[in-house]
Parts: sequence; C-alpha cells; structure tokens
Amino acid sequence: MNEIYKPPLWPMLLIATVSLIWILPLIGIVMTSIRPEGETLKGWWNIEQFTLTLEAWREVWVNYPLWDALWNSIKIAGISSLGSILLAPMGAYAYAFLNFPGKKVSFLLLINAFVVPNQILIIPLFTLWRNIGLIDNIFSVIIPFVALSMAWAVFLVRNYLVDFPRSLIDAAHIDGCGHVRTFWSVVLPNAMTPMAAVGILQFMWTWNSLMLPMLFLRENIPLPVLLTKIKGTYEPNWDQVAVATIITSIVPLLIFLYFQKYFAAGASNQSGQKG
Repeated sequence: MNEIYKPPLWPMLLIATVSLIWILPLIGIVMTSIRPEGETLKGWWNIEQFTLTLEAWREVWVNYPLWDALWNSIKIAGISSLGSILLAPMGAYAYAFLNFPGKKVSFLLLINAFVVPNQILIIPLFTLWRNIGLIDNIFSVIIPFVALSMAWAVFLVRNYLVDFPRSLIDAAHIDGCGHVRTFWSVVLPNAMTPMAAVGILQFMWTWNSLMLPMLFLRENIPLPVLLTKIKGTYEPNWDQVAVATIITSIVPLLIFLYFQKYFAAGASNQSGQKG
C-alpha cells in the first residue's frame, strides 16, 4: 500500500517566519497608536505598563486637518491613476499595432525617459506653475504624475499587447471597425491585467509621493505632507504619527485588494473573450 505523501514542514515554517517579520512593523504602529507615548519610549513591545487609550487618535483628528488631507490624497492619487489607466493603453496600442513614421525612434525615446531624474524637472515646473498661477492647485502635481508615468506605463501595457491575438484585430478590421472601435471594443476589455497593474503602481506612487506635493501645494496638502507636520521638530509625537500612518495606509490597501482580482482573471483572459 502506497504511503500518503506528506510535504516537508520547513517551507511552512519559513513562510510563517517571513510573514511574521513583515507584519511586526504593522503591529508596532498599531501598539504605538493606542498607548501613551511615554510607555512606548522603551519600545512598543515593552508591556510592563500597558494603558489603552485613543487620545492620540483624538488629538490628530482635532489638531490637524486630517480629513482634508485624506480627501486631497484621494483626489490626487485617484485622478492621476485614472489618467494613466486611460492614456497608457492608447499609447501602447499605437506602438503594438500601428505603423507610423518614427515609431521605433519615438519608442526608444519614450523608454529613455526611465533614466531621467524627476528632480531636474522641479525648477522648470515651479517656474511654469508660478507664471500661470497653478501653485497650490492639485493639478500642479497631477499633470507631472501622469506625464512621468507614461514611460513605464506604456512600456508595461505594450509588452502585454505584443502577445495579444492578432487574428482578433484582423477580424475586427474585416467587420469594418477602425482603430478606435477596435481599441475600445476588442483590445481594451481584454487588457484589464496590465491596466490593473498600472492603476495599482500609479496609485501607490502618487499616494506616497512627498516631493512634488510639498513643493507645489500650500493649503491643499495630502497626507504625506501632513505627516511631516505632525512629527514635530522637538517632540517626535510618535503616537500621533502612528495614527496618521495607519490612516495613510488603509486606502492603498483597499485599492490593492480590489484590483488584485484582475490579475487572476486576466491570466486566463488572453483568448479575446470578455471577462
């Protein structure tokens, strides 16, 4: 009689150990946010004296415009991600299926935008936004966010479309569809996987970005900029910083949980069938 195969135990132990290492900082942030700051100075893991309090949560909501900063972050990251999700597939479709003069050269120039440091754009952008009165307007950061994402977003979606069934494109053209109709009706519904990847990566980048919002925004500040204000110069306010960090992390987590379903669905959606 054949013995039932039992997988080795060490892979599970290794995965559990790595998972614990990854989750420890999160536990530390939560513990810091619900205890007085004096109790966590020797380490959040020190539970010789443990006092449960939500005072830090109250102080953050009362003393800082947390809701306004949260709403500004949602607007900036949401519009920037939507812009990249809509524009990147259009450029990728052109580079994957259209033939036009300078296609290879322009694509190489687009890829070379990867190596351009974002910092060199700060002074020209600041001068431009100041001259046209766009300082302290959320579009002063949304426009650069979308523009700077085009290089990697178009490259990512284009690599996905290279393996797209060409027969579906030809069939659409035979049925009388132009490139616009083919893009919207055939290609786009079957490109949810790269679009989800672009949306997640763009949202994470813009949500956590600090440099451009700090330079271009004064009143309409997002959460990362508010975090720098909560952390005082002489008093760290670690308990309040922990509260703001938790709030800042909730929305990206929800966005990731929502979009990740498209990765599993998109892996089997290359046949041209709408999912």
